[in-house]
Amino acid sequence: MPLLDAVPFLTTAHQGPLQEIESHLLDRQTAIETWLRQAFLDTPAPFYCSVDLRNAGFKLAPVDTNLFPAGFNNLNPAFAPLCIHALQTAMEHLCPKARGLLLLPERHTRNLYYLENVATLRDLAEQAGFEVRVGSLIEEQTEPMTVDLPSGRKLTLLPLTRKGRRVEAGGFSPCAVVLNNDLSAGVPAILEDLEQTVIPPLELGWWRRKKSTHFRHYDAVAREFASMANIDPWLINPLFDDCGEIDFMKREGEDCLADRVGRLLTRIQAKYAEYGIDREPFVVIKADSGTYGMGVMMARSVEEVRNLNRKERTRMAASKEGLGISRVIVQEGVYTFESIAGAVAEPVVYMIDRFVVGGFYRVHTQRGDDENLNAPGAHFMPLAFDESCTTPDCQQAPDAPPNRFYAYGVIARLALLAAAREQAEVRQEKAA
Repeated sequence: MPLLDAVPFLTTAHQGPLQEIESHLLDRQTAIETWLRQAFLDTPAPFYCSVDLRNAGFKLAPVDTNLFPAGFNNLNPAFAPLCIHALQTAMEHLCPKARGLLLLPERHTRNLYYLENVATLRDLAEQAGFEVRVGSLIEEQTEPMTVDLPSGRKLTLLPLTRKGRRVEAGGFSPCAVVLNNDLSAGVPAILEDLEQTVIPPLELGWWRRKKSTHFRHYDAVAREFASMANIDPWLINPLFDDCGEIDFMKREGEDCLADRVGRLLTRIQAKYAEYGIDREPFVVIKADSGTYGMGVMMARSVEEVRNLNRKERTRMAASKEGLGISRVIVQEGVYTFESIAGAVAEPVVYMIDRFVVGGFYRVHTQRGDDENLNAPGAHFMPLAFDESCTTPDCQQAPDAPPNRFYAYGVIARLALLAAAREQAEVRQEKAA
């Protein structure tokens, strides 16, 4: 497929200040890379990470950051060498003596596309020079389970056993345990108080992590970066707010939520007026913890929040694994004006250590440019660039594919830096 046919069309590519943002990034590439390199020396990056971006033409911002990314099978295979090199670097930082890795995925075994992701992770780690076994956190599993995948590969899941302060699978007990399970339901007892290095740390699982905490860190990162790059931080930063406990079914906490929605819509409208943006502001209300696009709704007015019907309240009351939602984050809605064959699309950028290793577009034919695309019916297309998104081409226009991908890589790394600060904060609290 020709490159230009594979890159989503940005309907506002020649409108608004996005070209100004891209031009700033291109003009300051050396300064930006120096700034990011120093930032990650000061605060080491998490093991791996994926960032959902939204490109509105007039604004380019992250809307979600996942520290247990589950789409490595959707990356362009041409960039496997980047992944392999980054994995080697990451392990040198986290567990330099490691020769083997015990990979622990999510509990579900029916989602073959997720298991393709696990198999891809396994293969990349093996190519990076590590012996790998895949363990199973399914408590009732007592025998090895081999799954045939659509790609033709096989994935064998081994039951876990605990010996002292170590966990092993089939007698395999390496010094490093890599989680690809976001721990939404909490930390399994078998993983508590291990002497092995657990990557990422258990405390970064969704049982404890909060999106509001991440975006507080991102707000600080965006302001620091914008000061260096001489741009308005709003252009790369989604406004957000949160409040206390909420119970959608009992309608408790509704006044606080409605108040936060109203205030945020007012702030967004003020920025739209400042930039002459003729669009209706909206906010995204989503669970403060969790993933898979569950517990998400859009609102364009306070009345929409106050007038939720029972079906909508029920949908907002539960997240992954049936866990209840008791806190939400209210985030500025960022339009996505990229499309592929008429279907809306948003970029997802993947990183290992501090390196961008690729990404893909999440595409949804049944959703609009102001809706959540992380929903049933979405499909994925690898970012179709012929060079990595850390190498812009200053001879081309600011919105040319390599330069657009460079902009994605910069903003994604800002979100990664925010996650790095989250991780550092967790480690400080644990050590205290």
